[in-house]
Order: sequence, then C-alpha cells, then structure tokens
Amino acid sequence: MNKHNLLFALVITLSFALVGCGGASEDEAVSAPASPSDPSAEAPEAEVEHPDTVREIMALGSRNAESRYVPVVTEGASQWQPYDRPPTYTHAVSLPNQTIEMSDGTKLFVKVTLPGFNDQTAAPGSFPVVLTQTSYNTSVGQFVPELGGANEYLVTRGYAHVVVDVRGTGNSGGNWEVFGEREQADYREVVDWVVDQPWALPSIGVEGISYLGITSILTSQQNHPAVKASFPIVPIGDGYRDIVFTGGNVNATFIPSWMALVTGLGLLPVELLPTDPAAFTRAIPERLTGALLDFQVPTILKALLGEEETVFDEGFWEVRSPMEGVDKINVPTFIVGGLFDLFQRSEPLWYERLVGRVPVKLLIGPWTHIEAAGIPDDGLPRDGVPTLDQLRLQWFDQYVMELDAGAQDQPNVTQFVLGLDQYQTATHWPHPELQAKRAYLGADRGLAFTPPAGSETFKAFQQPLNGLCSFSTTQWTAGLTGLLPLPCLEDNRASELTAIKFELPVTEQGLYLNGPMQADLWVSSTAPDVQLSVRLDLVNPDGSTRPITNGLLTASMNSVDESRSRYVNGEMIQPWHTFRADDRATLERGEVRRVSVEIFPSSAFIPPGSALRVSINTSNVAQGVPPILTSLIPSLLGVMTLHAGPDTPSSLVLPVVPVEALSQ
Repeated sequence: MNKHNLLFALVITLSFALVGCGGASEDEAVSAPASPSDPSAEAPEAEVEHPDTVREIMALGSRNAESRYVPVVTEGASQWQPYDRPPTYTHAVSLPNQTIEMSDGTKLFVKVTLPGFNDQTAAPGSFPVVLTQTSYNTSVGQFVPELGGANEYLVTRGYAHVVVDVRGTGNSGGNWEVFGEREQADYREVVDWVVDQPWALPSIGVEGISYLGITSILTSQQNHPAVKASFPIVPIGDGYRDIVFTGGNVNATFIPSWMALVTGLGLLPVELLPTDPAAFTRAIPERLTGALLDFQVPTILKALLGEEETVFDEGFWEVRSPMEGVDKINVPTFIVGGLFDLFQRSEPLWYERLVGRVPVKLLIGPWTHIEAAGIPDDGLPRDGVPTLDQLRLQWFDQYVMELDAGAQDQPNVTQFVLGLDQYQTATHWPHPELQAKRAYLGADRGLAFTPPAGSETFKAFQQPLNGLCSFSTTQWTAGLTGLLPLPCLEDNRASELTAIKFELPVTEQGLYLNGPMQADLWVSSTAPDVQLSVRLDLVNPDGSTRPITNGLLTASMNSVDESRSRYVNGEMIQPWHTFRADDRATLERGEVRRVSVEIFPSSAFIPPGSALRVSINTSNVAQGVPPILTSLIPSLLGVMTLHAGPDTPSSLVLPVVPVEALSQ
C-alpha cells in the first residue's frame, strides 16, 4: 500500500472512530405476477424482433419514467486498445488558494493546479480544465488525491485541475445538506467562474470518485456549454434504493460513518485561517450546528425512528437521486463501477439510460468502494483493460481536448466475471444474450428449473443481527473491514449457519449469470413484519463460498409498480418497489404473502463441479436495519415460514447468458 493509499485508509478509519464517539427453461417459465396481491396479472409481451433485425430489451423505469423497450446494441469492439501519451509539462504548479462567491453570498474554497516546467511557475496560456468538487476537504486532498487533490498525471499532460470544497465542507462556508438543491445550484456557478479565468479554456471535463463522481454527474446535468465530458467513478444513482434505504431498511453502517467523515474533515478549515480569520471562526460552530441540529444527526435519527418523510420515498430522496435527471445529460460519460460497490445497483443502470443518447462506456471491476479508488489496489491494468488514469486521459483527450484519441472505438461494456476471474467485454448492458430463467426452491433444499411437485415449509427465527460477520460487512463499510484478516468477512458460511439454504449443482459447461435478479418468496410470519435477506454465493468443491450478490426487503414494503419493473422474456427480473407510506402493508396473522426481493446485478460464472447457493435469512444488519419503532421492534422474536410448492412457488429469476458468450 503506497503512502497516500495508507492515508486514505486512515482517514476512513477516523470516520468509524467518530461514530463510536458520537453517535426455468423458457417453455417452463412461470410469468411473474405484477404484484404480490394479484397473481393472475399478465406480464408484458416479450422483446420485439423487428423485420429489420433490430432487437429490443426492457429498461428499468424510475420515479419519473416507466420501463420501456430500448434497442440492444449488438456491435462494438471486443478488445481494449492501449492509449497513453507522454507528459508535455514537467510539473504541476499550485496557484494561491482562492474563494468563489456564490449568488447567495456563500464562499467556496478552491485550489487550482496548472501545468508548468518547474515547481514554482505555471506555464503561460490557457488550458482545458478538469473540474472536481469534493466534500472531503481539499486540504486532505493534497495528500490523498482520491479525496479531492490535483491529478498530476493529467496536469502534466496539459490540463488545468480545479478542485472545490462544496458548501458546508472543507474550507467552504455554508451548511452541508448532501446534494441538496442549493448545493446543486452551486455547481453551475462554479463552472461559470472557471471559464472566466485567464488560464482556462471553455472546455471542461468533470470527474471524481464517489461523492466527487456524483457531483460530476450532477454538474453535467446543468448543461453548461463548457462542460464537454464526464468520468464518474462509483457514482450513486438512486439515493433511497441503492444504499440509504435498501429494501426499506436504513443503512446503519456506512451512512453514519460517512457523514461523520465529512463532518470531521470539515471541523478545522485550517487553510481559511491565514486569509479569512472571521470565516474560520464562524465555520466551526456552523459545522457543529449543522451536523448536530440541522442535518446529519437529525436525518439519521429520523430514519432509525421511522419518520415518514425520511423512511419513505418522498421528495427528499428524489432530489438526492441523480438518476432522475439522467435525461438532462448531453455529454459523453464514462461510468466506472464495482461488483461489490456501495452503488452496485445503479452503476450499470447509468449505462442503460445513457446509451443511444450520448457516447457512453461502462467498466465494472471486482471492487468494493475503496478498491475502486485504488485501496489497496484496483488491479489494473489486467486482461487488456488499461489503468483508470489512462482511461480518463483518453476520454478527456477525445471529448475535452478534441484529439483523435480513439475513445469511441473501445469496448462498450467491460465487466469482471466472478468465478472466471477475468474481464469480459460485451456490446450492451444487460448482456445482449440474456434470458430470464426461473429456478424453484424445493425438495432436498435444492434449486431446479422445473416447478416443485410437492409442498414444503422452512422456518427461521427473526432476529436483527444476521450478517454481522459476513462479506456484507465488507461491502457496506465501503470495503474497509476487508482490510482485516477475518475469514468470515470473505466467506459467508459462518453467517449462513442459521439461514435457509438451497443449492443448484452445476455440471457440464457451467452457469453464466450476468444482469439483475429477483427472488419471489412466499412467506408468512408470527410477527406483523419480517426482513428478508437473500444472498447468492458460489460454492467451491471444497465447500468454501465466494459472494456473488445479495438483496434485502422488508415484507411490509413489498408494493411493486409493474409499469416501472423490468421484464425479460415474460419474467419480471427486476421489481420496482414504490416505498410509499400509503403502500406499506404489514402481515396479517395466517397470511402467506409473495414478496419480490430485488437482488442487485452482478456477473458470475459458476464452473463445473461447483454450485450456486441461495441463502435466505431474516436480517442483514450490515446492509440495513428496519426502522426501529415501526418495523424492527414489532418483528422481533417472530418466526418466519418460507413456503415452497405448486401453489406457493418460491423461486429465483436468474439472468442466464449462454456460456459460449464468454471468451475464455
């Protein structure tokens, strides 16, 4: 681990300390009902095969758009071509610190780095610009560039790099409200300031990791004519569904620690002191008041206690879900995601919503959140895939600097395939050859592509601490606990001891899964609610497991909007849950309810001799906790019964791709 990576890990560790101190075959497929209460509802027609051979596949909807059929891209490069160019300057030169005054009087802190031929003097002239907007303090970014520092690789190749602390963070004034409307308005004003500078050309690429990548996407939605391209790494799409309230459950691992990290890094805006002592004096009480009384702590408490405007998918979450503004994006966008990232659900959806509208590429690595930032190592280059710096350079050279860099000729979609342990390319996401196949949970705790002949029931006690030591803890702490040498954080066997498990042995060619997934579980409970956790694992011949993906849903939040859900060959494979207060329905005594759990998309190959395991449990504390008063306490000490049989066909809908599509 190099020096700045070690610093990055230490900074994230600080956030946890702060929290501790304060706070079926196609012929046999059964059509998925549109909602659990209407099993007779018909699924939409299958994909359209036009006379001109243009194929279509259904894209998932959103709050503001219903699902719809879109063309499948069937052409594109299958191999990556290397791209790089030597530095044209020898040094990255920092200008004196500055502030930008917003229209409401708030001052944002900014650092500017220009190309130069020595470490003191910037080169004359104007340069295309890379813009990064961070919540993690530009002072820290000097030492940990991933958090908001100048990228010397790009600067020495002819780009000016501008890094700004968003309002209420770092050395900037104002109150932080996590992508609130005022913060988003700042993004355009920052771009206006940049293009007015003598060293800047009106040609800007926006980029960054995590929060910085999200600000990049939101800035590109402003449609400023100077913004020419975007390179977001691990960006969120839907604040509610991706992480904060996955399946109606509040994330109590990453979210509090992340808010503590941002708050902690902004408590001492040390670089304000020499230039604006009055602003420095105001900043500390503003930060504490904002965190303790105005936003961070109140938001977490309202979520845990079940306050309706926070717990349900209301306007608060729409504003903080950048995917709702995807149709405003008119610039080439390169999306980088991770199979185990915090925003695993939305990263491929960005590609799906942008393809056909703007130049777009998708790269998904075998990464947690911090691994995508290179902590301890992102593993690139590998299998022909270049480094992220090289990819970013090529993208900005093509669309910001307007060089003939060949970015458009690289593969459309590149995903790491678990089990095969290689990067694979495709022309589209979801995979063009995807077929939805339903696998039924049944006798002898097996999975089969044929409906069960007999009925069985399986029971599990309802308790909130399942998954405490599992790979979920690694994923939902952004990968931080993965740095610890604990086997249970990599192999899920220990966390699955009390789970209801089913396995599908794989023979002959193996099984290739690529895309979103769904579990349709028929359940009842002695309590008025139950949390359903669904894990998919690859089981090796020696019995050890490798995590593939997971899903989580509270049964009372099971209302599905079929007009926004995704169907493939007549099967619902990705449900769109409404998460509205009026749609919440607790379980009645004796009721057997069909609950459709969204399982986040992945790509995995189950090799011959191995097995696919699905584990069903009544909680996954690392991923989410039900609101304490409305769901957690009422469901404690209940017993959940899983029903499997002809009338209650509990099953998985799997995204099966022919093994022949893999280039081995």
